[in-house]
Amino acid sequence: PVASAIEEQTAKLPSDLFLWLGIGSMVASAVFQIAGHKKVSNFIGHWPVNFLVLGLYNKLVKLEGHD
Repeated sequence: PVASAIEEQTAKLPSDLFLWLGIGSMVASAVFQIAGHKKVSNFIGHWPVNFLVLGLYNKLVKLEGHD
């Protein structure tokens, strides 16, 4: 029941959102790197993978549905 509730809510989000969040976090990470904030840049640099995986999951749920 928890997964179904989450899938219902995330299916309402456009798939592009996760792509733009991933790209935005890559840009933010690069900006912090250039500004010399290495630790913050490294922290934010781990976000794109998560956003892109969530986007794939969202797309699969939209196409295939859930159990």
